[in-house]
Amino acid sequence: MKIRMKNNSLRLRLTRPEVELFGQEKYIEGRTEFGSAVFIYAMQCDDGAEEIFAELADTKITMHIPLTIAETFVNTEIVAFQHEQMLGSGEKLFLLVEKDFKCIDGEVLEDQSDNYDNPSVICKQ
Repeated sequence: MKIRMKNNSLRLRLTRPEVELFGQEKYIEGRTEFGSAVFIYAMQCDDGAEEIFAELADTKITMHIPLTIAETFVNTEIVAFQHEQMLGSGEKLFLLVEKDFKCIDGEVLEDQSDNYDNPSVICKQ
């Protein structure tokens, strides 16, 4: 799972096996170690949630996904879902979860064999 953060936005990208694992386990996480500290970013199915929301506790960010949204994401061709979480300061936190597609432009430096086929690629016969 990849994470991207910029200002008040948080985006998670999942490969095909990660989406399948999330569908089975209702939880998935990524970890980055910094010596003695570990940064964890996770996505968790939340039966009680009415909308997507994220929280930060210690060194862990968890994005909570309502069950109906999680099931739709896992079991359909829908590629992303998003939400704007209102913050106490009146600001908003933009949340986005998406299926990770294979790159079609430029040199690829990472293994993308588990990524979804990019819908922008037009098959020629």
